[in-house]
Amino acid sequence: MDIKLKPIGIVHSPFKRLEDIEPGKYAYPRGFNSIHGQLEIFEEYEAGLKDIEGFTHLVVIFVFHKAEGFKLHTKPLLDDTLRGVFSTRSPHRPNPIGVTVVNVRGRKGNILEVSGVDMIEGTPILDLKPYTPRDQKSSLRLGWLDDKMKKES
Repeated sequence: MDIKLKPIGIVHSPFKRLEDIEPGKYAYPRGFNSIHGQLEIFEEYEAGLKDIEGFTHLVVIFVFHKAEGFKLHTKPLLDDTLRGVFSTRSPHRPNPIGVTVVNVRGRKGNILEVSGVDMIEGTPILDLKPYTPRDQKSSLRLGWLDDKMKKES
């Protein structure tokens, strides 16, 4: 099966390199909520932004474009234990696809002003989807992250 994906835009972020995201600085629960940036949607897709201003949050599907290779076990930012890559948000995945939720602060043409940016400058955007009540889950199990979250709150 041949899968071809084409970016619809790029991220503009205060994080210019992966190293700019300091381990532990953006720990839960506050995370990246206060980090502002822009989602630049390429002009050929701008018409698809119609009605987007009515949503407070968007799901951003993107490519970890700086990730090289993958590891099935990795040490996540908040832990010193090797974890299975699928139980982490590590960029070193078999398919380097990332997902995040951002807060929409405004729109100027093909540029969306957002907060909650946890991606680096130039990150290719594959898709945007509205974050809806269907996406909100009330009873979450957080696996190995549960104890980490309790310590941070």
